[in-house]
This record gives sequence, C-alpha cells and structure tokens, in this order.
Amino acid sequence: MEYDEKLARFRQVHLNPFDKQHERGAGEEALDARAGEALPELPPGEPEFRCPERVMDLGLSEDHFARPVGLFLASDVQQLRQAIQECKEAILELPEHSEKQKDAVVRLVHLRLKLQELKDPNEDEPNIRVLLEHRFYKEKSKSVKQTCDKCNTIIWGLIQTWYTCTGCYYRCHSKCLNLISKPCVRSKVSHQAEYELSICPEAGLDSQDYRCAECRAPISLRGVPSEARQCDYTGQYYCSHCHWNDLAVIPARVVHNWDFEPRKVSRGSMRYLSLMVSRPVLRLREINPLLFNYVEELVEIRKLRQDILLMKPYFITCREAMAARLLLQLQDRQHFVENDEMYSVQDLLDTHSGRLGCSLAETHTLFAKHIKLDCERCQAKGFVCELCREGDVLFPFDSHTSVCADCSAVFHRAAPMAYGGSPARGRIGAVATGLHQNHSNAGSEPRLRPTPQLTATPDRQPTEQGQGPNPQPHGS
Repeated sequence: MEYDEKLARFRQVHLNPFDKQHERGAGEEALDARAGEALPELPPGEPEFRCPERVMDLGLSEDHFARPVGLFLASDVQQLRQAIQECKEAILELPEHSEKQKDAVVRLVHLRLKLQELKDPNEDEPNIRVLLEHRFYKEKSKSVKQTCDKCNTIIWGLIQTWYTCTGCYYRCHSKCLNLISKPCVRSKVSHQAEYELSICPEAGLDSQDYRCAECRAPISLRGVPSEARQCDYTGQYYCSHCHWNDLAVIPARVVHNWDFEPRKVSRGSMRYLSLMVSRPVLRLREINPLLFNYVEELVEIRKLRQDILLMKPYFITCREAMAARLLLQLQDRQHFVENDEMYSVQDLLDTHSGRLGCSLAETHTLFAKHIKLDCERCQAKGFVCELCREGDVLFPFDSHTSVCADCSAVFHRAAPMAYGGSPARGRIGAVATGLHQNHSNAGSEPRLRPTPQLTATPDRQPTEQGQGPNPQPHGS
C-alpha cells in the first residue's frame, strides 16, 4: 500500500520531461496548490517528491479509450446509416476548416462507400447481359473513373459492379440495368445508316409536350422542374440527365457550310455520331455540288481517288501487287477503292485538317511507282498514243493524259482535240455497225457462224533425200 501511494504521489507531482511549457499562468498555479492540499500527508522520514515548478502531465486526464469522432464500427446497412447520420452531426458541430472536421469528412466518405458496397454487391453477377439490343459486358477495371449514363453519378469501380455495352459503349451500374429504356444505338446504325442533313430542325418545345425527347421527363426553358437543353443535331430538347452538353461536329453544317465548329448534342446523338463518323454515307455531288467550287482540297481528293480507281485493275491482275497487298494501304478507307463519290464525316474532318491530302498523295505515289517502275507486267499494260505515235508509254492516271470515255483509250491530253477524236473509237463504232447490219439481215434471231475447227494433220515423215512421203528411186 505504501508503494502504491508513493507511486500515485510521484505521478501527480513529478516533472513531466515531455512537457515543454516553461511558463504557467496564475490559474495553473492555483490548481497546483489545490492539488497539493488534496494529497495525503507523508509519514515522517519519507522523502517528498514534489516539484513546485511543474506538474507532470502524462495525458491521463484525456479519455484515450473513447470512440473518436466519426469512427464507427458497423457491419450491416442499418448500422452504417446510423453511423453516417452521427458523422454528419459531428461534422456540423466541429469548427469549420479545422483538422478534426476534415478527418470527419474523410470518415463520412469511407462510410458511404462501405454502405454502397453492401447495397451493391458484386457477387453472383453475370458477365453478359442482353437488354433492349444492348450487349452489356461486366467491366473488370477498378481504377478507371466513369459516370453512369442512366443515373448520372460516379461509378466507383473499386467497390461497384458496372457494365459497358459493346455496341454503343453505354455505361451504367448493375443496379441501373433494369431501368434502361432506350435501345442500343448500334441497331439504328446497322438498319438505318443516314444523317439528319437539315441544320438544327427545331420544332419547338410544345411539339414535345414539354417533355424530354428521350426519357419523357417534364422540362421547361425556365429550369423548373428540369432545364430544357437543345440538341443541335436533332433540334429536340432533352433533360439534364439525357443531355450532358457534349460537343460534336454536326454533319449538316459541314456539308452545307463547311463548318466544323463543335456544338452541344445529347448523349444519344453523341453516341450515334461517334458510331457513324467513319461510315461513307455522304454523296457530296448530290447533296451540295457547289461545295467543290469553294473547297480546293476536295477537288484534289477527288482527283486522287479517281486515279486510284484507275490503278486498281493493274493491282488485281498483278501477282506481285497481290502478294504485297498494296490495296491494304487503304484498308481504313475501303470505299476509296470502290468509288469516288461517297464520303464519311471522318474523311471531311481529315480533309479540313490536311491529313487526308498528305496520306492519300503518299499512297498515290506508292501505287504509281509500282506500276511504272517496279513491275514489268504492269509496265507492259501501258498505252501508246495512237494519234501522235510518240514512243513514251502512257497510263490512264498520268496527269498529262486523257482517257476516252467510250473506248477507254489513252492519249496525250491535247491529242484528241488536235486530231479530231479517238481512232479506236471509230474502229469500235465500225465494228458495232457491221454487227448491227448482220443481225438485221439475219432476222430477229441472232445467228452465229460456226467456228472453223482446226484439224490436225500428221507431220510428213522426212526421207533421207527429203523428197516427201513417196520418194522415187534414183535412176527410175
């Protein structure tokens, strides 16, 4: 007992070596005096361990075993909700911008994430979900921050299960899958691949019954109950959940005004335009033929595409070209080797930036080098001008040549005008006239002459004197 009393008195009055305060106020001295009076008297002869200057402070007055602010241990949803509510109240009671308040906010975030994890477990979730022509795959990425296209909230990939449509790249929580009401945009692209070519065809909010064009939620221009946002592509109005003010290039403005400024579109239009950007569905000569008069780059692109179409027959009949797969140089723009009329929005974007002209000129040079220099078979398929009879070999894609539209003969550019036309065309016309006359004389049914059969005759056996098959004896 005497040892315990001595230890207690030592803890109360001994100097704290970790206490760095050297000055105390009058109030602290008064507290020390009252503490000294409350101590029990020592027996005579016992040393007194009292320091009149400082009182030892080991922090025993603090409640170290009390629950810290905002720290709650919860295992079910109900306890977590109660812990979140208590943490909110603690945050409001703590001083603003204090360290304790910041720590409480961090704890609140952790509690909410834990609650979301319990509400949205990732166990027993299928890897593939098919819904309204969407083909959803469960994502495995945990660190990428995404936003749910349905509820417009952040997807916490570390603790939440989320899916992505492989067709239109629609992203959503697993809990939002059954709430999706709009079908996959990929199906529309597959069945009806065409653009709206009217510039912002607005019909008015009253034509939509003051509802969102996609989810049919009530909207108004005043923002009550939800703000009405117009899509520059469709001209319709959408709510804030269906229209995130995404920016996209409008095809109608490009085709009619050569305007590439991005404008605000809805989420559905954004996905549709992204899927359609590489599809060649624009026939510029029919939509706006005057565009070639104002955009010089388009004229150059059209000439290069026409030359490539003239080179294509050479590559199809050339073994070396097929082995080298030269036509695969344009595999990203397959329509360039099929026709010279169809364009995609990506083609127009690259034409405006200058990238398409440079890349297509390099491909044109590579193709021409194979035909005119590298391959002897392709060189043998060249033409000789039948008008001027000069010795150089001509090709239909040369810049100084012209091709007859009727007979496909190749001449120097000024030769047909100087000599009055193509002689090959005259020969073809004469043959066609003769065939027509023979057909008229023969009657209504065409009659073909039998093709003369070549009969093989045995070679004569040469004699020793070479006199033929029946040699006469000498001297007879």
